Amino acid sequence: MFGTNLLDRRSRTERIADQAWDHLVAAVNSAGETVRDTALDTAKTARSATAGLTDDARDRVGTVADEAWQRASLAFDALAGRRPGLPWGYLIGAGLIGAAIGWAAGTAARTAMARDNAALGSSDQVEFVDVDRPGSAAAN
Repeated sequence: MFGTNLLDRRSRTERIADQAWDHLVAAVNSAGETVRDTALDTAKTARSATAGLTDDARDRVGTVADEAWQRASLAFDALAGRRPGLPWGYLIGAGLIGAAIGWAAGTAARTAMARDNAALGSSDQVEFVDVDRPGSAAAN
């Protein structure tokens, strides 16, 4: 009875304001759930659509970060007065390539000379003759 007397003592305007507030709270809660569900669906769609783009961006950023780290390390070494090491891998590689080219050229030259000698035949061989020169020890 006590509670009903309190409600009866409120004015009509207060009761309408309370009802309006209750409706507003219910509408906001309902809209919040709808917006939250819609936002989650949109976020899931956006995430799946941009997954490939983020992978590409991560790869690029990783490559750029690695290069920046290497350059910073080289700059620090230069400021500290340390000389960069020789690129032994490139030097050894160049030496091996040079040896392979030299071997191929030598083999090709020997093969060409063998063909020329075979084409000339045995009758066209050059004959060396010893000639006595005047005034030499053999001429006396």
